[in-house]
Amino acid sequence: MAAGRSASAAIMILGVGTDLLDIRRIERTLERFAGRFLERVFTLQEQARCEGHINRCARYAQRYAAKEACAKALGTGFRQGVAWRDIEVVVLPSGKPLIRLQAGALARLAAMTPAGMVAKLDVSLTDEYPLAHAIVLIWAESATAQPRAIP
Repeated sequence: MAAGRSASAAIMILGVGTDLLDIRRIERTLERFAGRFLERVFTLQEQARCEGHINRCARYAQRYAAKEACAKALGTGFRQGVAWRDIEVVVLPSGKPLIRLQAGALARLAAMTPAGMVAKLDVSLTDEYPLAHAIVLIWAESATAQPRAIP
């Protein structure tokens, strides 16, 4: 049972996706098609976060892998109304990455979430040159689940 959840909370895995990407592929793509590629795949916030990082290509590769993994977890890939920019990787001040969905990706999440449940997404990102990896877990819990106090 997850910490902070009551014993009666119903939890269900809705989807899992993973992606492994060669960072050098992103390096080559950025050299050849930087503007078009970035505009098609990444939100302005993602671009600002990656451009400000010393390992810019690795950060883009992590986000690209996260978007691929999320599309797999949604069960559609980039079809059925799910687009690259519908999936955004944001980072909390603590450094924890989160996925924010909008448009077609958000509609797909709503369609796959059982009635009476609330969907949650978790993402893990890593890289070790020349590889970047992401895993996305989509899960749902009962909308009436009450957190319990942790002693």
